[in-house]
Amino acid sequence: MSFRAFWNSLKEGVQGIIRHPLVTVASITTILLMLLLMSVFFIFSANARFIMKKVGQQPPIEVYMKLGCTQDQLDMLVEYLQANADKIKEYHGLSPEQNYNRFRKELGDSASILDDFDYNTYLPYTVTVQLTDPSYADEVVMRIEAIPGIEKVMQESNVMKFLTRATRTVNVATFIAFVVLFLISLFIISNMVRISVYSRSTEIAIMKFVGATNGYIRLPYIVEGAIVGMVSALCAWGITHFAYTALYKRAMKDVVSTSIYAILPMKSLSVSVLVLCLACGVIIGSIGSGIAVRKYVKV
Repeated sequence: MSFRAFWNSLKEGVQGIIRHPLVTVASITTILLMLLLMSVFFIFSANARFIMKKVGQQPPIEVYMKLGCTQDQLDMLVEYLQANADKIKEYHGLSPEQNYNRFRKELGDSASILDDFDYNTYLPYTVTVQLTDPSYADEVVMRIEAIPGIEKVMQESNVMKFLTRATRTVNVATFIAFVVLFLISLFIISNMVRISVYSRSTEIAIMKFVGATNGYIRLPYIVEGAIVGMVSALCAWGITHFAYTALYKRAMKDVVSTSIYAILPMKSLSVSVLVLCLACGVIIGSIGSGIAVRKYVKV
């Protein structure tokens, strides 16, 4: 196809949008609604993964050293934790004296019962470990248990396993929702465009009679669908941006950003939502139009 023919097809696609305003508005509205649903699912999924990741870092792994462990053994544990920064978010160690003071603080008015307690004899060094992802728990525990001087390692294994399964379930559910909404959008848009194709059936027959190729006939509809999809995507992104920003301000009014209940701000999601809307909108519009032309017009 020559550049001139390609340019004419582009102009025909733009004119087709103006020529059939009702079909255009219906198509934009349909894609817009689908993209809004996709954006909601995406934002929900992103926040669910974000919260579960933070929750997964909350149930710590408690490491108890043996009584009378050596400094070398403590150093081996610290060396392992520092060498695995991809799995270990942070760790915090307490000496026997620090553990003793913590117990006294927790007992409050009853702390006097520990006045003659020999913490160096009965209390071990402890290390609290927080992970970057709950799925690393089994591996980290196994590695720590193999270090000399470790008495025991305690973890909330059930919580860790639940969070790992929940994260996987959210990812699968989001993917399925995207696929279903995508297919529904293609079906609806292809039927919308069919109306436009039928209204130009005589014109298409004349074009075929004078030698127009299949690609030359299809391209204006594909361009029309892509433009409609792009407009729908920008509208969906704008509505999502303002709606979620308002929701975020209300939901986070009395919640600090470091809380496990905090949700993602729009600035962290804006680009991803825009790319998602544009990609899905253009693909749905162009492919849906292409399917309608191929299926309902004998070119």
